[in-house]
Amino acid sequence: MNTATNTPASAVTRNPFTGEVTQQMPFATAAEVETALEKTAGAFKGWRVSDLEKRTRLLLNIAGGLRQQARALAESMADEMGKPVSQGLAEVEKSASLCEWYAGNGPAFLADEPVQAGENKAFVQYLPLGPVLAVMPWNFPVWQVLRGAIPIILAGNSYLLKPAPNVMGSSLLLQSVLLKAGVPDGLFHVVNADNDSVAKIINDPRIAAVTLTGSVRAGAAVAGLAGAAIKKSVLELGGADAFIVLADADIDAAVKGAVIGRFSNSGQICIAAKRIIVEESVFAEFRDKFVEAVRAIKVGDPRDESTFVGPMARYDLRDELHAQVEATLAEGAECLLGGHALPGEANFYAPTVLSNVRPGMTSFTQELFGPVASLIVAKDADHAIELANDSAFGLGGSLWSRDTERATRLAAQIETGGVFINSPSFSDPRVPIGGVKQSGFGRELSHFGVREFTNVQTVWQAS
Repeated sequence: MNTATNTPASAVTRNPFTGEVTQQMPFATAAEVETALEKTAGAFKGWRVSDLEKRTRLLLNIAGGLRQQARALAESMADEMGKPVSQGLAEVEKSASLCEWYAGNGPAFLADEPVQAGENKAFVQYLPLGPVLAVMPWNFPVWQVLRGAIPIILAGNSYLLKPAPNVMGSSLLLQSVLLKAGVPDGLFHVVNADNDSVAKIINDPRIAAVTLTGSVRAGAAVAGLAGAAIKKSVLELGGADAFIVLADADIDAAVKGAVIGRFSNSGQICIAAKRIIVEESVFAEFRDKFVEAVRAIKVGDPRDESTFVGPMARYDLRDELHAQVEATLAEGAECLLGGHALPGEANFYAPTVLSNVRPGMTSFTQELFGPVASLIVAKDADHAIELANDSAFGLGGSLWSRDTERATRLAAQIETGGVFINSPSFSDPRVPIGGVKQSGFGRELSHFGVREFTNVQTVWQAS
């Protein structure tokens, strides 16, 4: 982390729709950080010896608690980071389903695995690793947190959450939901730590590992600290995901998928469809239909359930996004729609479509974290794959074609942690999520998410 001493004294939440400062929470003192570490380490001691039946019952209780507080959580996200409340409700329901899925399937992931060892008896067991520090972003204050926390807790670990400062209210509300569901005090604990405190927490011997979802810069800093302390880390970092439309694709379906994949959560998703690569023979048709579909998006109050694109989460991020758009246009791209902030106090950026984007341009090489789509022409399928791989990132991607067998073969050539055929990218507890290259390392969800933070112990009994 950036360990400069000029960090602000408190975390400030500014409603991105009204522009009003709604909360100013001081960062944790050294004494409060120590209390958080003591509670997390203490909770681990009791939880590590709990049986799996107790853990799965707890997950089911959490699912029920989430559903009971779904509206409150969704409205908190709307007020703190601008997520449309309809998408917030879907996020909470998805998180509840995650808990239920792990309750039903998780114990099998932690079962002892016998090993054929001749006359000897051997097996592998998955043991709790210890307290895990999680440095989490603001874009999915419930799902992003729980998709890591639930398998970590199921494995017998405790979870210390350092959330993004602008979603402290949502994070504390989530903590209260889990406590009411029966989560032992300290097993899931929120600490409003600044960068200096995060560095100290990583170095503390009571912390066994660290996970982060965020920028490449933050990931490199955390990984460096964790590596110096010889601690496991899992990173999910940025993405410039390709959305490839081949000549034989269902264009109408691809357009619909691209709108959802690029503009959900106001485009503020790591696995969003950021670079839309279309074969030349169908480019004009796709472009025209896509622009009209984007033009029809409802932008507005995130508390209005008919809103699809709300305000961006932070005003500085909108300024950064606009600078990237302007740089791309100066490099020769064309703006077909949008390309500007909307007037007023609300932190809106107009849904934007850039065309004539080429390799080397800002919106091709950088991650644009907001409602901006970049259209790129490919000569053919091989060129489309080449363009997709021409990136420092490798998180996810989509491939659209009526020939699914061919698409599956092409997917193996795409250098990412996930490829979705005829679907926008998404996360699901049944399959792992994570990246390669500068998009990070390690995996969340599925059995990988449970085992990432375990001691994979070999037990050998000689005959």
